[in-house]
Amino acid sequence: MAATYKDAGVDLDVYAESMSRLPRLMHRTFSPRVIPSDGGFAGLFRLDFDGRLFARNYVEPVLVSGTDGVGTKLKIAQQTGRHNTVGIDLVAMCVNDLLCTGAEPLFFLDYVAMGRDDPARLEQIVQGISDGCVLGDMSLLGGETAIMPDLYGPQDYDLAGFAVGVVERKRLIDGKLIGNGDVVLGVASSGLHSNGFSLVRKIIRDAGLNWDDAPEGLDGRSLGDACLEPTRIYTKVIRAVQSHYRVKQVLHGLAHITGGGLEENLDRILPKSVDVMIDPSAWQAPAIFRWLQDVGSVETSEMRRVFNLGIGMAIVVSEFYAPSVCSQINDLGIECRPIGQVVPGSGKVRFAD
Repeated sequence: MAATYKDAGVDLDVYAESMSRLPRLMHRTFSPRVIPSDGGFAGLFRLDFDGRLFARNYVEPVLVSGTDGVGTKLKIAQQTGRHNTVGIDLVAMCVNDLLCTGAEPLFFLDYVAMGRDDPARLEQIVQGISDGCVLGDMSLLGGETAIMPDLYGPQDYDLAGFAVGVVERKRLIDGKLIGNGDVVLGVASSGLHSNGFSLVRKIIRDAGLNWDDAPEGLDGRSLGDACLEPTRIYTKVIRAVQSHYRVKQVLHGLAHITGGGLEENLDRILPKSVDVMIDPSAWQAPAIFRWLQDVGSVETSEMRRVFNLGIGMAIVVSEFYAPSVCSQINDLGIECRPIGQVVPGSGKVRFAD
């Protein structure tokens, strides 16, 4: 009998059905700068619109790009059969990094690798990616779906994302303006976001718990609900501050708090002449972090290094503007508060325990 691709684990008819479900999820994210090219080999995005560069007054635009994934949080989605939110995580992990430069998000590309083709599952995944692009105010311009039956198990899949934005060069945020006396504002995370899930899964596995269990200490939520809470996307937060203040000097530095916690991510933007002193009593970590630390007997230093502990974005501003910026973000319904101060030092983050 002649061998076929289907015998090897890839059904091209099923793949065609999967692809037919995706265009509507892309189209809902398109801005006027997208040139539709369904079925083409690449996505098209024009830099000139109505005769004006980006229709925004960019004089010296700098393109900004970033890529990331979701990590082993995907294992929880696969084990619970809930695939419609990890796409938001994928977009968030990329677009939040772009925002740290002051960039305007433009477009997003995804890569989905699966052990077997499943049109309904793929549609759920891309629905989440589409939702994330709407929240991030960027276009889902294209992507790739690869079916690799021997590289991944039948229920396994992995995600990677690629984001592109633009920033006016003179408004680029790079941390160089951070100085003594500046205030660090902490913008609340939605929960675990997309970091530390190898440790999360170990703690829950060692405790003999299931994803639908709702142990005491999680405010009535199941472990699945708490752990799959999507990563917060901060586009509207940063845009609101940028739109209100038309001067570069307001936002001195931005840090997306992912793996490495506050210490390692703020370190990345600090000049070598200053330190940041974080006051850990300035906020309370959400219930899921407290529960994990208690059940897993995790040292505080390890928690700080692995997790965001409730702060998803750190904003460094001058002391003068701090109350106003904080108030603006709180008015959006997202909690923001001062959590630290910039002091003379050597480019390190310290905790005032």
